Amino acid sequence: MKIPPRIFTLLFVLLIVTVTTYNVIHRQGRIPEVGYSAFLTRLENNEITEVHLRGGRLTATDRLDNKFTSFAPDVGDLLPRLEEKKVIISASPDRAGAVYSIWAIAFALLIFMLFALLFFFRRSGGSSSSFFTRRTIVPFQSRQRVSFTDVAGVPEAKEELVEIVEILKNPGNYSRLGGRTPKGVLLQGPPGTGKTLLAKAIAGEAQVPFYQINGSDFVEMFVGVGASRVRDLFTQAKKNAPCIVFIDEIDAVGKSRGVGGGDEGHSEYDQTLNALLVAMDGFESGDTVIIVGATNRPDILDPALLRPGRFDRQITLLPPDVVGREKILQIYTAHVVLSPAVNLKQVARSTPGFTGAELANLINEAALTAARKGKDQIETADIDEAKDKILMGAERKGMVISIKEKKTTAYHEAGHAIMALLLPGADPLYKITIIPRGRAMGVTQQVPLDDRHAYSKEYLENRIKILLGGRTSEEIIFNKFSTGASNDLQAATEIATKMVCEWGMSEQLGPRAYTRPSEGFLGGEGQRRLYSEKTAAAIDMEINAIIENCYQEAMIILEGKIDLLHRLAGTLLDKETLGPEEIREIVNAGLNTGPRTGWEKRVEEIA
Repeated sequence: MKIPPRIFTLLFVLLIVTVTTYNVIHRQGRIPEVGYSAFLTRLENNEITEVHLRGGRLTATDRLDNKFTSFAPDVGDLLPRLEEKKVIISASPDRAGAVYSIWAIAFALLIFMLFALLFFFRRSGGSSSSFFTRRTIVPFQSRQRVSFTDVAGVPEAKEELVEIVEILKNPGNYSRLGGRTPKGVLLQGPPGTGKTLLAKAIAGEAQVPFYQINGSDFVEMFVGVGASRVRDLFTQAKKNAPCIVFIDEIDAVGKSRGVGGGDEGHSEYDQTLNALLVAMDGFESGDTVIIVGATNRPDILDPALLRPGRFDRQITLLPPDVVGREKILQIYTAHVVLSPAVNLKQVARSTPGFTGAELANLINEAALTAARKGKDQIETADIDEAKDKILMGAERKGMVISIKEKKTTAYHEAGHAIMALLLPGADPLYKITIIPRGRAMGVTQQVPLDDRHAYSKEYLENRIKILLGGRTSEEIIFNKFSTGASNDLQAATEIATKMVCEWGMSEQLGPRAYTRPSEGFLGGEGQRRLYSEKTAAAIDMEINAIIENCYQEAMIILEGKIDLLHRLAGTLLDKETLGPEEIREIVNAGLNTGPRTGWEKRVEEIA
């Protein structure tokens, strides 16, 4: 059996430690030694000033402060002579036995470590790389097999992956015309969109060995460890072809080389990535091994990893649309006790932007809420409460709110609601509440009729007016402002900025894009400036003009509906939460009765 060089390296380090310990313990061996007769001669000549005795061994110091050692055959005969010459005498116990004991223990530890190294070396199969790096990688097995019927909301991705499964089952049917098996499929998308679930569905459908590993499992502290693990994984995969290798969070190992500085090409990350690239190139045409990678950071992956011939197919998974959300809800509600009165289509409409994982969490929270209340089934109110908890946080029931703050919040939310009701094309109102949740003192919730993928200028301007409705209402009623509009102002400013800088909706600046998304995930939030200081001043003026115009229009609308504002705020103070039917009744009554119906006085009575 060939012992690897790393074993010799460890043994050499142990030897160095042993020699160093020996020198420390026997540092007194560097003091010169003289015969006993020479010592007595110096003693008779009054050259000795101090003597230290340790058994028969003595260490003497002369008048020049030089030290030397000697051995006295008879200490009892020597002591009177030392006293006669007035030499300073000191003594300590003989520790020769203790030193030998220390050496015996050190030698035993050295032997134990040597045998331990050899033991682990044998257990690892006699390979130097496996001794340091091998982890047993076994095919993934799940008690509950996942299939494509358990995946919804991503029909395009399912279609491509169904073809991958068919290739694994019948490779000859696809290669008869000269085509080659795709080597890799990259699943990319935001967290929670179902990348790992899709990979498990492939395993459930293909009925072939499925190796699942995380990208971080390849990366270790020592250079070369991850590369060896990559080689081990692909060696096992080739032996068990056809099979699937699923690398979750592949960005941990596939990050672009040289990112972050340092010694490029010599780091553990770079060597591991190089090994992965070489391993993917090493598949023969007959090796039906498909690599499935998953990441939510495709922007940082190395270009060499993404080229055709490695990851031939790149599938982007985005949050599902309203139809997809309804299908996902049907899958997750099949395992819970759901009330027949629950309208899943309405729940899907009220959860725009939710991913599959968030919808699963919504149903789970609703089940916990219903169980906590002692119900036998999940009702619509439980789902609404769970959604509010996820979006805004739990109700702060113990929070003490003064009447003045509560009244300000009621008028603030009423201002949002009236703007949403009166502006054309705005999303319908779903709920208004002045019960504090998380950081919010109150919430006005709108539910879109359909998912929006493009926004008109009119819709965006109306959205800004709705956001400014709360602050405008406070100014009209109290003639002052509060900090409750901070989030509204941030959102309004962000929309106005994108209208000018990204979407070219400025009449003065024209169709121009003054920013470009930075290197982030699928159009991330980071922006890079592409304009001069003069243009920057013009951009600021345009943003201010958009916000100011929307603010003035919101002021005109709310001043014209002042009685409706009092009516809605008063009802909020009384009931704290209003649903869509109650909102509609209040608005219809307010619009039919005309102005000055005494609701301002009623608000004072309620408050």
